Amino acid sequence: MDAPQSPYSRRQLAQMIIARLTAEKARLHTDFTREGQIRSCFVDDLLPEEIARQIHAAFPDPAQMAERRSIREYKKVAAQMNLYNPLLEEIIYAFQEPEVVRIVEEITAIPEMKPDELLYAGGISLMGKDNFLNPHLDNSHDNDRKLYRVLNLLYYVTPDWKPENGGNLELWDHGPDKPQRTIVSQFNRLALMITNRTSIHSVSKVTVDGSRCCVSNYYFSPRPAEPEDYFHVTSFYGRPEEPLKKVILKADREVRNLLRKIVGKPVHQTKHIYKKEASLQPPPKEGEMGNENATSH
Repeated sequence: MDAPQSPYSRRQLAQMIIARLTAEKARLHTDFTREGQIRSCFVDDLLPEEIARQIHAAFPDPAQMAERRSIREYKKVAAQMNLYNPLLEEIIYAFQEPEVVRIVEEITAIPEMKPDELLYAGGISLMGKDNFLNPHLDNSHDNDRKLYRVLNLLYYVTPDWKPENGGNLELWDHGPDKPQRTIVSQFNRLALMITNRTSIHSVSKVTVDGSRCCVSNYYFSPRPAEPEDYFHVTSFYGRPEEPLKKVILKADREVRNLLRKIVGKPVHQTKHIYKKEASLQPPPKEGEMGNENATSH
C-alpha cells in the first residue's frame, strides 16, 4: 500500500508563508526590533483558513505523542514525523525553505540563520487541560554546541482558541519577578521570538478541556543573538506566585549548568530529534527524552 501523501507540499506551503510575511514585513520588523522588551512579533492569518484547519486536524491523538511531566513542564511533544500525518512534516519543513529563512532574517535582522533539520526540540507540541510550561531560557546552543539557538518560530493551529483558555505564550520582558507580556496562542498565528541570555518565556496553564496545538521550529546561527558569547543549558524559573518552586528550580538550573561545564557534553542525550532513517517505532516514553534540550512550546 502506498504511503499517504500530504495535500500540500512544503514548497507550496512555503510560498503561502512568504506571501503573508512579505505583506506584513515592515510592521513585523518594527515590532520585532522594538527596544525594552524580548524581541518578538506575530502575524495572524498566516495560511488560508481551510489549510490551517487541516493542519490542526492532522495532529495525532495525545496518546501517540511523548509526554513530558515534571515540576518544570507538563505537555505532549513529537519529532519523529514519519509516524504521523504527512501534512505535519510538510508544514514543519515549509518554515525551513531557504526563501522563508531569508525573509525571516530580514524581519528579525538576525543574520546567517540556519533551520533545525533534525528538529532538535522542534516538531509539534500539544497542551491539554492543566498542561503548562514554566518560565525558562531555552538552551543556548544546538546539541553539538556548534551553533547558537537564536530564534523560535511558533505556529498555533487550534481553531477558536481564546485567551482565557490559557496555553498562551508569556514573555517575561523584565525578568521572572515582574509582570509578563502575553501573546495569545490564537488560531493561524505565527509568533517569532528571539532566543538569548534574557529571553525568559513560558506557556500559561491550560484551563479548559481542549488541546492547544503548535508547530515549532528553531533557527540557529554561528553568531550569538547578542554581542558577547554565552552558554547555558535550558534553565527554568518559578513564577512569582510559586516561591517554593523558585527555590527548587534555582538549585536545578545551577546544578545542571555546573554539570554541563564540568562534563563538557550533555548529561542526558536528547532523544527528541527526527531520525529520518529510523523505522516506525513509537515515540519515546516519559523520562526517555533527556532534559537539557530546549523544550517545544
